[in-house]
Amino acid sequence: MSLDKDGFVRQDAPRFAAAMSAGIASSAAAHAQASAATPVRLGFVGIGGRGSYHLDAALGIEGVEVPALCEIRADRLERAADWVEHSGRPAPRLYGRDERDFERLCAEEDLDCVICSTSWRWHAQVCLTANRHGKHAVSEVPIVLTVDEAWSLVEAFEKTGKWSTLALEQVLLEVSDGMYLTLLNMIRQGVLGDILHAESGYVHDLRRVKFPGGSEPWRLQHAIDRNGNLYPDHPMNRIMPAMDINRGDRFAQLVSVSSRAVTLNEYAASRYGSEHPLAAREMAQGDYNATLIRTVDGKLVTLNFDTNTPHPREFTRIQGTDGVFFDGRGMGGPRIYLDGISPESHQWEDAAPKMAEYRHPLLDSYDPPERPALRGHGGQTMKTPLTWHLLIQALQSGTAPYFDVYDSVTSSVISPLSEQSVASGSRPVEFPDFTRGQWKTRPPIQFPRPTAVAVG
Repeated sequence: MSLDKDGFVRQDAPRFAAAMSAGIASSAAAHAQASAATPVRLGFVGIGGRGSYHLDAALGIEGVEVPALCEIRADRLERAADWVEHSGRPAPRLYGRDERDFERLCAEEDLDCVICSTSWRWHAQVCLTANRHGKHAVSEVPIVLTVDEAWSLVEAFEKTGKWSTLALEQVLLEVSDGMYLTLLNMIRQGVLGDILHAESGYVHDLRRVKFPGGSEPWRLQHAIDRNGNLYPDHPMNRIMPAMDINRGDRFAQLVSVSSRAVTLNEYAASRYGSEHPLAAREMAQGDYNATLIRTVDGKLVTLNFDTNTPHPREFTRIQGTDGVFFDGRGMGGPRIYLDGISPESHQWEDAAPKMAEYRHPLLDSYDPPERPALRGHGGQTMKTPLTWHLLIQALQSGTAPYFDVYDSVTSSVISPLSEQSVASGSRPVEFPDFTRGQWKTRPPIQFPRPTAVAVG
């Protein structure tokens, strides 16, 4: 294996970049018949709540091998190794010396892909290290924390042909009701007309889990240190395909504004007493952040972020020239209004009939058998998640995941860009074009028809 001057495995980068940006590698046709029998070798870095969920999902797919695991907590590492062996696979090699032992895993192991579920600050570093050693990488959200990290992942892909993505982001491909996939089909069939505006966000009361004793106390430090739209990827996974971002249009400019920060201190005082240090600790993150993003084509996104105040979960609203869709999350189900078609003027109607009419075909082509409920943070589903199936299918056939490196960094970089805007008094910030102009000709996201699933 030879490396270039920057430490990357040498590849025919222009050929790989052109093929992958179209979503199909040049070798895909040659691999089509043999792909189902091709083993996929995965290494896992970080095996906490999300990492254990991903590991358990992968272990339920026949043909997936797990030669190596990396985790700084010995108890998690041993538990994960037991899961691998109990699945009937050979004992994996373990990497747990320190926080950077993923570097040794990437250098020493013969792997197709590295799955990263560490704390946020390591995501881009794990992915870049995997790429430099000739491996694809999949990260938990966010994939980057800085603009420089975003460009580094793009350049790594263009040099090596090895991608890093948010391929396991689940929101669009939730199979339980198929709402967002069906909405995407409705949009592409022109039901709402030309899309003008989307509103969504990560609005989730997480006060209980942020503080000491909670399940995710690491979130509190981000609230202490940062101020912006810190969790854009879940809503972006719905919005970007609906607006053909990076595929006919792109984000051009961003403006972000945050409210004052009071509720975390009030919560700490109510829970620990007014004399507790956290009751008076200065919090950088405003309780509510609103970020506006304008596209080159004149579309608008309103992206909300609020994990501090008492409220139900977020909603998604998509507005077109001919109508509007509201997902009705926690409010009685999805609603729609179509100009000149809905029976009552200016009144929502039940979206169920339209959703049945425009049900996405992918939802009827994927029906894996039941398996033991998945462990870890991700829900107790008893079927192999579609995201996992499509990832393995992509690795076997040589295609890129539907949400590729350009889409992934575009999604996550909203966070540092929003921080820049807030810090500058909410001045506009130009949005980088990570595709370097390819957005003008890249085709819309398409989903391959799932092949037969073999569940172990």
